Amino acid sequence: MAGRVVHFELPYDDGDRARAFYAQAFGWHVQHLPDLDYTMAATGPMSEQGLPTEPGFINGGMFHRQDGPINAPVITIDVDDIDPVLERVEVLGGKVVQARMPVGDMGFTAYFRDPEGNVVGLWQTAQA
Repeated sequence: MAGRVVHFELPYDDGDRARAFYAQAFGWHVQHLPDLDYTMAATGPMSEQGLPTEPGFINGGMFHRQDGPINAPVITIDVDDIDPVLERVEVLGGKVVQARMPVGDMGFTAYFRDPEGNVVGLWQTAQA
């Protein structure tokens, strides 16, 4: 459903350290995807399709911190169509940080900076 927070991302300087910390501190299941240099983080029980099986939690990911606009924790909001949302964001005083880009065959992502300086992600699921 559009408008809901559906994902989070945490940057790290040391991937092994970050994965171990969140797995041990909170029991997260973390899976490093070396080809993408990305770590999936499951914060609760998941179905075989990788979706939460209980209400009240979201899953996320971790990535190597880099210089640039996306170097702090990010929440990601589900939208029906990224492009008009990015247009509305700019009209309302936000700024596009990363335009719409595909994520495999799963969907699309984009990032914007809100008027307060926070970077926020957008997610659009690919149509089946």
